[in-house]
Amino acid sequence: MDFSYDDSEQAIGDLALQVLTDGSDPAGLRELERPSDGSAPGPRFDRALWATLADTGILGACLPEDLPGGGGAALGLVAMGRICEAQGATAAAVPLWETLALGALPLAHLGFGKVRDSWLDRVAAGDAVLTAAWHEDGGEPGVPTARMSENGGGVTVTGSKVAVPAGQIADAAVVPVTGSDGEVALVLVELNQQGVTRTPLRTTAASPDANLDFVGATGDVIAVGADALSWAWQRAVATQCAVVTGGVATAMAITAQYTKDRKQFEQPIAAFQAVAHRAADAFVDTEGVRLTAAQALWRLEADMPAAAEVAIAKYWAADAGQRVVHAAMHLHGGMGVDRDYPVHRYFLQMKEHELQLGGASRSLVALGRLIAAGEA
Repeated sequence: MDFSYDDSEQAIGDLALQVLTDGSDPAGLRELERPSDGSAPGPRFDRALWATLADTGILGACLPEDLPGGGGAALGLVAMGRICEAQGATAAAVPLWETLALGALPLAHLGFGKVRDSWLDRVAAGDAVLTAAWHEDGGEPGVPTARMSENGGGVTVTGSKVAVPAGQIADAAVVPVTGSDGEVALVLVELNQQGVTRTPLRTTAASPDANLDFVGATGDVIAVGADALSWAWQRAVATQCAVVTGGVATAMAITAQYTKDRKQFEQPIAAFQAVAHRAADAFVDTEGVRLTAAQALWRLEADMPAAAEVAIAKYWAADAGQRVVHAAMHLHGGMGVDRDYPVHRYFLQMKEHELQLGGASRSLVALGRLIAAGEA
């Protein structure tokens, strides 16, 4: 068996990592997060880097080839996972996962017509940020309480969504809703309209998230039915696990280098048994996150049943992922809390992804239900 990436997957992953690394040096991120002139920081979004991602074709790499603007390359979900992994590896201040996986992916594969094409063309050109609004206060993502009503030739959405990734900066969001007939659906809602109110959130990693309130906001139906919601949800979670993969791998790499360079009692602290054992456990966890995420992405791309694999990947990303970043911070000692040193960003990034789209406990519950139903 050959478990390596194909040439296109390897190339797009390498390109994304190079572009994001070049555009996300620690000094630049520090200036974005804490401006040296003392001014209040804006949303954590590097628009210049976003434009570079468009110019290099990364934003359009996984979009359909038949777009009117010609910006799509139609690479698959594994390739998108590689791009998301690069985002996590660099802690880049760009909404790649949010735009490509949460927004553009369901729009590209479940949507149709001019609305689909115009928004995806804008994404490929770097002119639009997309997201998805899955979370409600105390609700289940697959059973949305946000309501959809027919309004002439279109629909309107009323309800509230919380902790929407990139909600402060997104131009449109894929919103799970329930119609008047009780059928669930995915609706694309343009966020810069009178019927939408954004409430910025102060998040762990300073991500530009927001709560969204919809009051008769107009939208366009992407797809109808529980299968459509499940399709979009599984791919959102699997690609999120790819982001976590990149983040924990980089946290481990930084930690490995630090423990080799940092000396105590005239020898590297990596030579001490307690340090070596903690690092070894974190390495095993990192590989578990990587392998379970890859399995979920591959099965989804192959159109194979993957609900159990997605739940397993999310469990590993949430549970093992937080163990890795805790180990990284611990092994750095006081350096781990120095905000001029980069490792803290991976800790904060991981703490957000740990619970976003459901944490470890929710993933185990989902897996248990699948096992009980004979589907895993």
